[in-house]
Amino acid sequence: MLLEPVLHSSPVLRRCPQNPVLSKKDIPYNAELIFNAGVVKYEGRYVMVFRNDYDHQGGVQFGGCNLGIAYSDDGICWKAEPKPFVTLEQFDDPEILRVYDPRLTVMEGEVYICFAMDTRHGLRGGIARTHGLTGFEILSLSLPDNRNMVLFPEKIGGMYARLERPMPVYSRWGRDRFDTWLSLSPDLRFWGESKLVLAVEDVPYANDKIGPAAPPVKTEKGWLTLFHAVDIDHSRGKNGWEDTWKKRYSAGIMLLDADDPSKIIGLSKTPLIAPEAPYEAEEGFRQNVIFPGGMILEDTGEVKIYYGAADTVECLATADVNDLLSLCLQSPAPHTLPE
Repeated sequence: MLLEPVLHSSPVLRRCPQNPVLSKKDIPYNAELIFNAGVVKYEGRYVMVFRNDYDHQGGVQFGGCNLGIAYSDDGICWKAEPKPFVTLEQFDDPEILRVYDPRLTVMEGEVYICFAMDTRHGLRGGIARTHGLTGFEILSLSLPDNRNMVLFPEKIGGMYARLERPMPVYSRWGRDRFDTWLSLSPDLRFWGESKLVLAVEDVPYANDKIGPAAPPVKTEKGWLTLFHAVDIDHSRGKNGWEDTWKKRYSAGIMLLDADDPSKIIGLSKTPLIAPEAPYEAEEGFRQNVIFPGGMILEDTGEVKIYYGAADTVECLATADVNDLLSLCLQSPAPHTLPE
């Protein structure tokens, strides 16, 4: 697949002038990389649960990882709590190696967290209930390997729904070629009826993998849905703290059917957010990385999009909901075909 040498963010998108809105300097405990946060509005405040990798040991190795929590009255200025929200020690299970990449959904008055969990026998995707952000009760864990799960904020046809990115290797020719799927559940514990939603070959600016990003938000046209899209170019150089970093992560946007979210109504053929700002493309641990984890539709029609930049800091961008819907609806829905 031939890719444009340069990707640009959509002109409807506005980066927050205060970016990054959260970084290690804002955290009152040991912190190094603050990114890939889930963000919601809950009980009158903005809530962010963020990933914190700390104690860099060289290359891609870090001594620890936890989930922190921060609150904001305006969605821009954040105050982190004095202690992490979720730590490895809370589980008291030698099988669990790391919990990371939270995604938040408010549903039926509770805050739910989807997360990734590294274990000694594979990478698992999980769903937890927080009981008003005062606890962390795991409801389900997938088989390996699955991650990037996000919950829809309400039942659809009487069933809970989630988007996810399983990671097949043998069935996708022994390499990265990961797609976005939908699964349903009667109780948030048992999942099935899985369907392919969006494939790598449906996204013109991806040649490596795609997957869910922030949980979808409901609009009058359907479910407005972000996804991450990855392209790889082996001619790229260092681009961060590792010896080399060959990938570029961008954020795309699509619209799913309100009653059957396995159906795509429209898909923007160009990125919504591409790595362009210095804190996205020129600085940090892994440069050229955009990864949205939170999307909030305000009563005014403004959409707040929270995203990790360069796997190092947490940022904010905004757009009008009608502009985002227009981006999706200006192109027909893709029809996935065999490669």
